[in-house]
Amino acid sequence: MITVLSHNIISPLGSTTEDNFRSVLRQQTAVRQWHGRFGSVGDFCASLFDDDSGATDGPEELSRLERLALRSIRSAMKGTDVDTASDRTLLVLSTTKGNVEWLADGIHPLERALPDSSARMIAAALGVTTAPIVVDNACVSGLAALTTAWRLLMMGRYDRAIVCGVEVQSKFIISGFQSLKAVSPLPCRPFDIDRMGLNLGEAAATIVLGRGDDKEHGWKIVDGCQRNDAYHLSAPSKTGLGARMALTQAVGDYPTDDIAFISPHGTATLFNDQMESVAIAGAGLGKVPVAGLKGYYGHTMGACGVMETALSMCAVDNGIVPSTMGFAELGVSGRITVAANAAPTSRKGFVKMLSGFGGCNAAMLLSSNKNAADRATADCHEDGPLQAKHNVHITESTVCIDGKVMPTHAVGRQMLTEIYKGVVGDYPRFYKMDLLSRLGFVATELLLRAEGGVRFAERSDRAVVLVGHSGSVLADMNYLSSISNADDYFPSPERFVYTLPNIVTGEIAIRNKYHGETGFYLLADRNDAFVDDILRSAFCDRATNSVVGGWIECGSETAFEADLSIFERKADGGGRPAATK
Repeated sequence: MITVLSHNIISPLGSTTEDNFRSVLRQQTAVRQWHGRFGSVGDFCASLFDDDSGATDGPEELSRLERLALRSIRSAMKGTDVDTASDRTLLVLSTTKGNVEWLADGIHPLERALPDSSARMIAAALGVTTAPIVVDNACVSGLAALTTAWRLLMMGRYDRAIVCGVEVQSKFIISGFQSLKAVSPLPCRPFDIDRMGLNLGEAAATIVLGRGDDKEHGWKIVDGCQRNDAYHLSAPSKTGLGARMALTQAVGDYPTDDIAFISPHGTATLFNDQMESVAIAGAGLGKVPVAGLKGYYGHTMGACGVMETALSMCAVDNGIVPSTMGFAELGVSGRITVAANAAPTSRKGFVKMLSGFGGCNAAMLLSSNKNAADRATADCHEDGPLQAKHNVHITESTVCIDGKVMPTHAVGRQMLTEIYKGVVGDYPRFYKMDLLSRLGFVATELLLRAEGGVRFAERSDRAVVLVGHSGSVLADMNYLSSISNADDYFPSPERFVYTLPNIVTGEIAIRNKYHGETGFYLLADRNDAFVDDILRSAFCDRATNSVVGGWIECGSETAFEADLSIFERKADGGGRPAATK
């Protein structure tokens, strides 16, 4: 059994989960108007630390984000038996942009701007000896990180997992959301008829998970899953398909009369809240209270999944359904029950849901009911590499399909274009993609053509799971060029969307109509055994029968690599991917 051992939240509203919960009960919000913060253009509303008061732990060489995360983790670990030096302890970091404010600042090396660099610095400061994982999956990153840690514990790879979601704001992020016309000039109003957009926020939150504790009472993850809309990179499905699928599986046969509330994404943007309402109603959960927290904290991006899960556990422990700050009148078409005021509850479970760019959606059911048990397929614990059904390996100068060299005449970016023109040719969206997405797109096109069979048929049992190191750094640099000159300031929404590495998984899902799990992970370097564990963990989702995934790295225009394969669940239905190669 996997249980929650402890948790912590550090935000502008407090330095413990309990402090934050009391602030929410008092209807206290950290969202206020800021002018010129981080050198941003114009006023905006956000939940920000006044100074570095939230980030005081760690040596000076650590960034504000890293010190904030370190403080939260250390607070969460107090009173637990976590041995950071053990090879049975894992650190999972959830963040979307890491130290992006250090990108090309003329002071810090490029490597220090990468999210994986933050994970390694935090691990070193904690004395964690195992390699950390960064989950960089847009707004669902926090739930994806919890799900990944939960699965790896069930697989027997680790006994303890420290899951930290952290985000700080910067001109880079604020200008990007402003370019999308998604930022409200006033405090946000989730699900309200007068909602105008989101507010951004800063926070760090940590949840520590443990394996092997058979205590009757305590919090446990019942189920967690991710599904893709396969609809649009930045707009949610109008039918709420991916979110509804994730909700339906996460809840499963758990009694709805024991679900205290749903903690939604609830960003207060026009389309997100509308989509979530349709998904919640479509999943048969319209009568379950919906308690949104963005009015208190803003959208804390990579931190929100962990933070809002921890706060929801605290609320249920105290017998309270939190109120949705900013909500007054229902402004969505889905028939849902938004919690306008705090209310008592004796129920023991809750659902956390998130949605994000790249079409990704995530849902997780947690319960303190002693009769609740996790439902994931937990027998994916064989040793050895996964068996690839087909493989495509691309570097900047070579292409191999199932071990056979494909002749090409160009190199680098031009080689990818040559392959596209020669093999695909009828998907002009290719020319809008960043280099990482082009690489992933071309690799999967070759891979799926090698597989044969029917293409472009809707399917929800195939996951797309990619692992790399540099993530979207090239797209980051491209977007940065649009905001670096005050006299030539033109933040590009299209460029900004591609600054999330999981967008490549969205491109693949949209192209192939895949509604299964999509995820992007970052490691310090290529470690095939570690990559196999991440890919294998996707099969813990009992609805996943196939995974398209592997290593993809795009650190420069002239040096890149994609080594992707198709993996299938064993035909005996036992839940174990094959273990020979």
